[in-house]
Amino acid sequence: MKRLLQAALLAAMLAVPVILAACGEKAVTWKVTCPWAPSGVAAMVSQKAAALSVKYSKEIVLVAEAIRGDVATVNTWMAKTKANDPELVFCNEGHFAIVPILDPAKIQYGYKDVAFVENLYSAIFVMSAQPALGIKSIGDLKKFMDKGDTVSVAVNGAVSPEAFLAAALFGAMGKGDKLKLVPYSSAAEAAQAVSRGETNLAISHQSQILETFQQGGVTMVCAFDGDNLKVGPFAGLEGVGKHGYPYFRNRCLVVARAGTDNDKIQKLRKLYRDILADPEASKWMRETMLIEVDPMSEDDVQKHIANVKSIVEKYQHLLPR
Repeated sequence: MKRLLQAALLAAMLAVPVILAACGEKAVTWKVTCPWAPSGVAAMVSQKAAALSVKYSKEIVLVAEAIRGDVATVNTWMAKTKANDPELVFCNEGHFAIVPILDPAKIQYGYKDVAFVENLYSAIFVMSAQPALGIKSIGDLKKFMDKGDTVSVAVNGAVSPEAFLAAALFGAMGKGDKLKLVPYSSAAEAAQAVSRGETNLAISHQSQILETFQQGGVTMVCAFDGDNLKVGPFAGLEGVGKHGYPYFRNRCLVVARAGTDNDKIQKLRKLYRDILADPEASKWMRETMLIEVDPMSEDDVQKHIANVKSIVEKYQHLLPR
């Protein structure tokens, strides 16, 4: 992750003079708030998009702002913004399908309060294991669980997408009573917990566990998708969907405030799609960040939220309270 952070910081520094030069009278600056870790995947992709925005638009300049936060950060953003403000924020399935079910008092907005712009990327989470356990496939995991022991799984927060992926997998296996979720304060920290021997397993972004895997610090168990991974260093890793287990991809949804003029939304959407189609950006996302360019429609987003809600409602009893 140090290498990825250094690359992101360098990209941000190089982008500053270009952005300032592009900010003419006609260009509108849109601030894009990332309410998660400043060194995380979303923040890095946001910096890349901001640097490329001046290449693809003379009307819009994207400026990335990363704030270490959570749902409360978006609550504040919602309270301070209104329709047509040049402000964007990142949300995901946690904001619209997890927190509203588990802790509705914590969230002061819903999907009706935003205007969907684009899905910045889709990430397929993976599960890793301590090498000594010999778990290298879903079949190995089932054999391990059949021993009757409790299994500990490191995740990014107690009610995160990763936590629900773990609950859905072990719950669908009929081993939910043997699951011990161990929440960490960041995705990167959770990814490394298993290599430090703090947990048996971990669920993380692919990029966050790659170096540890290459050094032999973990074995790879499965991917949370419908099929085996087809590209990248984890190509061939089993998808849980092949075994009939539930899953969802982690999405990074760019949204504006509800009521923002449609022509502004369409211009923003076109800009993001142009950026995501940029050969250098798409290669960087695929090969360095190990995420997928995956534009979505409004209907796609609604289906995604509905799928995650169904998983949350079925397996929420397995999360620590």
